[in-house]
Amino acid sequence: MERIDGGVTAAQGFQAACAAAGIKYEKRVDMAMLYSTVPCICAGTFTTNIVKAAPVVWDQKIVKEVGSAQAVVVNAGIANACTGSEGMKCCEETARAAAEELSISADTVLVASTGVIGMGLPMEKIKAGIRMMKPLLCDTIEAGTAASKAIMTTDTHNKEIAVSFTVGGKTVTLGGMCKGSGMIHPNMCTMLGFLTTDLAIDRELLQEALSEDIKDTFNMVTVDGDTSTNDTVLLLANGLAGNPKITEKNQDYYEFVKALRTVDEFLAKSMAADGEGATKLFEVNVIHAQDKAQAVTLAKSVASSSLVKTMVYGNDANCGRIFCAMGYSGEQFDPKKVDLYIESKEKGKLKLAENGMVLKFSEELAKEILSAKEVTAIADVKAGDACATAWGCDLTHGYIDINADYRS
Repeated sequence: MERIDGGVTAAQGFQAACAAAGIKYEKRVDMAMLYSTVPCICAGTFTTNIVKAAPVVWDQKIVKEVGSAQAVVVNAGIANACTGSEGMKCCEETARAAAEELSISADTVLVASTGVIGMGLPMEKIKAGIRMMKPLLCDTIEAGTAASKAIMTTDTHNKEIAVSFTVGGKTVTLGGMCKGSGMIHPNMCTMLGFLTTDLAIDRELLQEALSEDIKDTFNMVTVDGDTSTNDTVLLLANGLAGNPKITEKNQDYYEFVKALRTVDEFLAKSMAADGEGATKLFEVNVIHAQDKAQAVTLAKSVASSSLVKTMVYGNDANCGRIFCAMGYSGEQFDPKKVDLYIESKEKGKLKLAENGMVLKFSEELAKEILSAKEVTAIADVKAGDACATAWGCDLTHGYIDINADYRS
């Protein structure tokens, strides 16, 4: 497997375009379109929030009942959530408008929205944006990058990646882009993620691979404890790589799974590091847990803790906060066995606690480690062989500044 340039247009047959439709702000590029020159099979995972935005409901139906797609239309600025029947009507109108422009069926057009909850979509602007994007569709790297920028809201930078790997003697490409910065908590985030591949694979295996990988990547990201109404990850595969179709869990399948993990983990970590107001990526590794479920719960609890996150922001190795977050996680473990460490690539690793007791350590070194752009906390539970990793960020004054007046 090799990291290559590009994102969603890296795989054969995929095109992208973007437009400034003026959905919320004038002159801001705020719409994107993805298109495959041939029909794709599709897979998806969606928010666990009971309150689901209209685009989530629309896409869930297509993924489950149709199983194929050829285009995705995305808008930023307005989430089309809590909009009732009018919201669903907007999804249908969007799909029909795109289908007419692209000469495809409306039930093969997926839609996604991100932004303010409760506002209705300005459909004339949405339709005009679709008309603008149709002639701009292009398979260049630049087109994919532009699309990844168009879907941002409070993100400070775009997030995209592409990899190539070999299946059945054929070179296969997998690309992806996502947006996400706030309202991010385990079980996905205020995030939209779009993955494209030219792999030929059975649809059920495609869905299984995505659903399983999400558990250890996007579902392990937390910024602020809020799970959004709009979380969506879509994976489209058009088969143009020409590989023998994957119909079972063989070596080719696991080559794809490996590539999928690389792409999803990169995007997940990119979102965590770009949390609203964040200054650093905060990784939590729980090792030697009793089982995977215990490791996952403990890692998420620490990464989600506001007090731990402010500790990281302040470069203060107050590791009692980590113990506290583990203790209220709901998991049973022996705190008298737990060792805690902090680590950064620049300054190395420092042990803060052993067998549940805080050690005398160098505060100066601890501060240097916590000052890095990427900081890792390690909790050794000494109960088994399981492990899990969660990603978050520090909690700063900037988070409040961004969200206190989000609608304006």
